Amino acid sequence: MLTAAWVAMRVVLWAAAAVVVISLPRWLPGRVVVLRGWVFTRINGEESIAVPGDLVGVDRFREVYSHPAASGRSKGAVLSDLFWYWLSPGPEMHQEHLEAGERYDAVALATRRILSRPRAQVEELTRRCVRRTLEGRHGVRRGVRHGVVRLRDLMMPAWAEFSYELVFREPCPPHARDLIVGNADDVVTALKCCGLRHMDRRDRLTAYLVESLPRVGHELPPGLTAREQALYLQGAFFNTAVVQMSEATAHVLMALARHPDVQDRARAGDDRFLDQVIAETLRLYPLFGIAHRVTTGDISVDEGVAIPAGSVLCFDYPAFHRAGFPEPERFDPGRFDPGRASVKELNHIPFGMPANRPCPAWRLAPLAMRVAVREVLRSYELDSTAAHTRSLPNRGPCLLTPPGARRGRGRRLTLLSMRLRDGWEDVWRSLVQLVLGTYMVWDARRLRLCERHFSGDARSEST
Repeated sequence: MLTAAWVAMRVVLWAAAAVVVISLPRWLPGRVVVLRGWVFTRINGEESIAVPGDLVGVDRFREVYSHPAASGRSKGAVLSDLFWYWLSPGPEMHQEHLEAGERYDAVALATRRILSRPRAQVEELTRRCVRRTLEGRHGVRRGVRHGVVRLRDLMMPAWAEFSYELVFREPCPPHARDLIVGNADDVVTALKCCGLRHMDRRDRLTAYLVESLPRVGHELPPGLTAREQALYLQGAFFNTAVVQMSEATAHVLMALARHPDVQDRARAGDDRFLDQVIAETLRLYPLFGIAHRVTTGDISVDEGVAIPAGSVLCFDYPAFHRAGFPEPERFDPGRFDPGRASVKELNHIPFGMPANRPCPAWRLAPLAMRVAVREVLRSYELDSTAAHTRSLPNRGPCLLTPPGARRGRGRRLTLLSMRLRDGWEDVWRSLVQLVLGTYMVWDARRLRLCERHFSGDARSEST
């Protein structure tokens, strides 16, 4: 009798353990995200003011974001050490983190000149870079009829070539493309806490850019050393531009893959509907999670209540983009139908605010993305059962199939396998992000790159 009871108990325990293990993809990643947030807060301190939040509501978001005193970029924020760590080398030359002054003005002017291209040229350049990427890696010319790709990885070489040609005004050689992709992939992988920094990959691109400065097809910011000019280009065009365009395009393609009806309409429809798809994608999956600013003066928020100078404001893009929308988690391009609402009245600032350094590519980026998405839709039908989240740590798994190909049992098995694999990868990935993210936060605090730069105590970043 005792033996039978013991066997029954073991069966129950094994069954309970199996249930816990099988359910891990459903609950563990979310719990780890919460734990990571707690760790980041504990290590970085509680110096920040969330916007929107208890002090500044959604209705005051734009006002505070646009306030002249919400203009400090990095100096005085502990959080800056972490962003400088992720964006090294040369975060002090990164346009996003330069404080206001003559150096920023010179850099911003150079960026505007490089990005100033006629619409037809931008469209043709995008089309050429994307087609070359698709044909070289997954094109029909090579006889590949279908395959699972990671959308961010698929698009990154195209945007590397695109950015190179904007800067150098000549086709991108394979060696340069590989350096740019290696650098951008390392930056975004570290930002997602999915891998540690590999400074050798980043430094190789810096060295290449220093050597290549005489070939740059534009006037570079005066008053900078050759290394500073190279770091400016690396930060603005070969970190930020390549990473964000790759992420943004992957998000749009992933949204289309997850919503076949929208994909069919986008493929057959005009550019106006595709623009709505891009706008809704950037609403639901904004590229910026938190943008932090350091106040350079007091900001009045209510009678007798002010945010003091030196405060760190953390503008929460996802929270703002969800406020004021019915069913904010639902993907609905119709929200941006010009006949239903004015975009200017919506809580939607995917490229920042005009009064506070908007993304310098706010005109070029949507135009280029539209062409890139059109090229992919022209070549493939997209399917995905993988999770689609704002940070996209899975890099956007997607099944590409030539248009009109028969969809049979093999496709269904592929999509089932994708869903199972992505769920279990998410379990492992969340644990990796917890461990590596904690380490990088600690290492960033140890190096104090931003703090030492402004105190005049800058040393080698490799220490």
